[in-house]
Amino acid sequence: MNRLRRIKNFFIEEDGMGTVEVILIIVVLISLVIIFKSQLTSLVNNIFVKITSQANSI
Repeated sequence: MNRLRRIKNFFIEEDGMGTVEVILIIVVLISLVIIFKSQLTSLVNNIFVKITSQANSI
């Protein structure tokens, strides 16, 4: 009976799930940044160029 209860508690316990999920999300985000690095760089550069040009016109 004790063994069955321990096996059942093992499958019900979810303490580590939050950590695993956070690590997977971080890995996916880092992968996306690596894959789309050049597109993200050009997008950020274009945004800063527009901000700078509009700030100079004020």
